[in-house]
Amino acid sequence: MQIGIVGLPLSGKTTIFNALTRGHAIVAGYSDKPNIGVAKVPDNRLHELSKIYSPERVVPAEVSYVDIPSPQDGFGQTRGISGDYLNALQSTDALLVITRAFDNPSVTHVDESVDAIRDVENMLLELSFSDLSLLERRLDRVVEAFKSAKAAERSELTKEQALLEHVKGNLEAGVALRDQNLPPEASHRLSGFQFLTAKPTIVVVNISEDQLPEAESFQNQLAEIATGPQMRATVIAGKLEMDLAQMEEGDEKEFRHSLNAGESGLNRMIALSYDVVGLISFLTVGEDEVRAWQIVDGTIAHKAAGKIHTDLERGFIRAEVVTYENLMDCGSLAEARRRGVLQQEGKEYIVNDGDIMHVLFNV
Repeated sequence: MQIGIVGLPLSGKTTIFNALTRGHAIVAGYSDKPNIGVAKVPDNRLHELSKIYSPERVVPAEVSYVDIPSPQDGFGQTRGISGDYLNALQSTDALLVITRAFDNPSVTHVDESVDAIRDVENMLLELSFSDLSLLERRLDRVVEAFKSAKAAERSELTKEQALLEHVKGNLEAGVALRDQNLPPEASHRLSGFQFLTAKPTIVVVNISEDQLPEAESFQNQLAEIATGPQMRATVIAGKLEMDLAQMEEGDEKEFRHSLNAGESGLNRMIALSYDVVGLISFLTVGEDEVRAWQIVDGTIAHKAAGKIHTDLERGFIRAEVVTYENLMDCGSLAEARRRGVLQQEGKEYIVNDGDIMHVLFNV
C-alpha cells in the first residue's frame, strides 16, 4: 500500500513524513523530487508470539509513504492540479492531506494567514475540481466518438455517458466519488481514471507543541469535514513527533510520558491508514520467522496464501487456522490442535485480522 502525502508549501508535510518513517528527509527549501519511505506497522501480537517461538526474525507489515512535492505555485483555491503532480497523486492508493495550524513568522503561509480548517476545505475542493475537469474531458471525447460510432459501439458509449454525467452531478453537489455508493460494475468502469476523490483520504492538521492543549478542538472541527467510511482525520504535532522518532525507543517512551504526548503519531497514523483503506493483517509463526501479512479485509484463504508465495496459492489444499487469542491461550499449535481450536479451512474461507494461518499445498 502506498499513501501519498500532499499539502500546501510549508505545511510541514515532510516533517510528518519523517515522523512516520523515522526518516531524515530535508525539511527546509523546495525539492522537486518525492521522498519515499516505509513505516513498520506496530503490532504487539508479533512481540507476544515471539516469546513463544523465539524466532530468528520478526517481520511486521509495512506501509509505504510518498512525500509528494507541492507545486511551486501552490495547492488549493483552484490553482489547478495537472501534469506530473496529478500523475503522482493518481498513482497512490490513498491520500494523506496535510494542513498547518502552527504560526511561525519565519515560515510564511502561502495564503498569508494561518487557518487549518480553511485549508482543509480548499484542498478537498481542489481534488474535486481535478476530477470534474477529467470528467468533462472524457465526456467531450465520448460525445465526439458517438458521431462516428457503429450501432454496437453506441450502446456502450451511451452507458458510459450516463454514468459519467451521474457521477459528475453528484460531484458538483459536493459528494466525493468514494461516497457515491456506485455498484461494482460502475466502479470498475471508472477505476482506470484514478479519480482523486475516489481515493481513501486522511486529513491531518499539523500543530506546534504549544498547541497540544488545542488538539481536541481541532479534532472536533475536523470531524465535521472528514465524513464517510473512507475518510479519517487527526491532529499531529509534526515537529515534536519527528524529533521523538529520531530517539531510541526507550528514550522516546520516557520523553513522551514526561510531555504527556500520548501515543506516537506513527502508531496513530498507521492505524488510520489501515482503517481507511480497509486492510488487516494475518500472521504466520515458526522458529524461523514470526510475520504479519497485509491483506484487504474480506480476502479469501487461497488468495491470502498467495501473499506468502505464489506456489501456495497455486497448489492450495487447505489452511490450518487459529485465532491469535486462542494460540496465546494454548501456547502452541499442537495444543491448539489437541483442544480443537485449530480449524481446517478451505479456499473460500474469509481470513480475519489476527488469524494465524498455516497453508498446506501441493505443486
